[in-house]
Amino acid sequence: MKKIAVRNLRLCTKDCLCLYVCPTGATDTENSIIDADKCLGCGSCSDACPSGAISMVPLVYPPQQVKSERVRKAVERLAVNKAKEEKTALQIAEQTEDGNLQRLMKAVARSSRLVAEDLMREGGYMLPQSSASLRLVRELRDNPPSPSFPEKEATEILSRLKANDASTDGKGKYRCSVCFSEFDLDSGEEKTCPMCHASDDKLEKI
Repeated sequence: MKKIAVRNLRLCTKDCLCLYVCPTGATDTENSIIDADKCLGCGSCSDACPSGAISMVPLVYPPQQVKSERVRKAVERLAVNKAKEEKTALQIAEQTEDGNLQRLMKAVARSSRLVAEDLMREGGYMLPQSSASLRLVRELRDNPPSPSFPEKEATEILSRLKANDASTDGKGKYRCSVCFSEFDLDSGEEKTCPMCHASDDKLEKI
C-alpha cells in the first residue's frame, strides 16, 4: 500500500533531522508541510523524527464503515447538543469574573467539543473523504452557520476530495436522506430517488 509522510506541526520541535534523511527534499518546505508530490513514501523522515511529528499515512484510505440512518441521526443530535453545551460554557467563561468558574467552564467547553468530535466520528464522519463528511461540508458551505464560516476553504475541500465509499458505476442500494426511502440502482441508471426525486449528495449508498 502506497504511503506518504505527513507532519503534525503541533508536535514538531524543529530538530530538522528529517531534512537530512529525505532523499527528495519533500520535507524541506517553507510552510513546514511535507510536499506530497515529492514524497516517495520511504519512511526515512518518520524514522528519524525524534518528536514523533511525522507519520506515514495511506495515499488511498479505505471506505468509511457504513452507518445506519438511525445511528447517524442519533449521534448527530447528541453532537449538536454537545456543541450547544460548548457554546454556553464559553459564554459563561467570558461573562464571569470568578477565576475558578472561568477555568471550570473552559474545561467543560473543551470536554464537550471532544465528546462531539467522537460522536461525529461514530456517526460516519471518521474519514474526510467519506460521503457523509463531504455531504456535511457541502451543507455547511451552502448554509453557513455564521458569517465567519470559511466558504472558500470548504469549496476547495470539496473540489480536492472525492467520496471513496460511493459506487463508481451507480449500481447498488441507496437510502434517500430526504424521505429516507431505500432503493436499488443498476449501472447507468440516473441517481435519483424514485419517491421524492432527490439526487446526488442526498443519496447515501448503503
